[in-house]
Amino acid sequence: MAGYTVRMAQGQALVVVRPQGLYCPAGDFYIDPWRPVARAILTHAHADHARRGHGAYLAHAQAAGVLRVRLGEDIALQTVAYGEVVDCGGVRVSLNPAGHILGSAQVRLEHRGEVWVVSGDYKVEADPTCAPFEPVRCHTFITESTFGLPLYRWRPQAAVLADIQAWWQANAAAGRASVLYAYALGKAQRLLAGLDTTTGPVVVHGAVEAINQAYRAAGVLLPATQRLEDGLEATALRRALVIAPPSVQGTPWLRRLGAYADAMVSGWMQLRGTRRRRGVDRGFALSDHADWPGLLQAIGACGAQRVLVTHGQVAPLVRYLSEQGLQADALHTLYSGEAGADAAEGDDA
Repeated sequence: MAGYTVRMAQGQALVVVRPQGLYCPAGDFYIDPWRPVARAILTHAHADHARRGHGAYLAHAQAAGVLRVRLGEDIALQTVAYGEVVDCGGVRVSLNPAGHILGSAQVRLEHRGEVWVVSGDYKVEADPTCAPFEPVRCHTFITESTFGLPLYRWRPQAAVLADIQAWWQANAAAGRASVLYAYALGKAQRLLAGLDTTTGPVVVHGAVEAINQAYRAAGVLLPATQRLEDGLEATALRRALVIAPPSVQGTPWLRRLGAYADAMVSGWMQLRGTRRRRGVDRGFALSDHADWPGLLQAIGACGAQRVLVTHGQVAPLVRYLSEQGLQADALHTLYSGEAGADAAEGDDA
């Protein structure tokens, strides 16, 4: 993992933790702050990274639609393209693809010859709904570690989608609807883009449809969807795929479906006990976060000799990186990754 040599002396960090969030003292701005601040740079629109109440926002252009859906049409939002450089108080700032969801970005900071990258959330396996992850060379890399244990190794996306497709087809043949619980932002659209929707109609929760419209406006191709409230004949519902946030599980919203089978789509479904605790018929391990090999791939590709690890399985990843000769430390934040990034919006995994 040879890479950049860390030259910055201790106490001159480009990013520090303040009560409001991750702060860049040299440029006087925050990255994904969790308390109201004057200037915020956002890596993506999930609720643990994008919050209401900031004076001004900077984000990638493709994130604008979903940010306005979630934070309000009237936010003071400046957008940039990937790779476009903005001067923020003398710090050269650019956003680079994170591969997490539409418009997700790694934040590159350059000041006096030192380069830091705040990765936000990311995955290294490409999907058709967002720009693929691009490694950014840097001296210091701030990485998530949601799935930072060697046991997390994702099967190829195509294989998981094939399993979901077969499950839906079997349910349709048996005359029952198929309910998938998934993030309203990112995961739902990834499923819609990857599945063959000729099996039956696709029905979505209102929270999912609002995000679908923003994705379509950004140029992402998604199949036709309709809300459950729009009404479908009973025969059509028995072949339907229904995509909804996990918060609807066990609620009256599902009653109009009649007989149905349900499944959870999440990286946590890699653990058999999680599926049992969630009380679903099936679990499909598909995550918008990097698995263990993906984390190591991203860290190695950026060339950083210093890695700061946040939210998730922090200690195991710090220990492993230290054993590999890197300068690795934990960085405490309030991000929650796939454990509950969108709890405020009713999403879960």
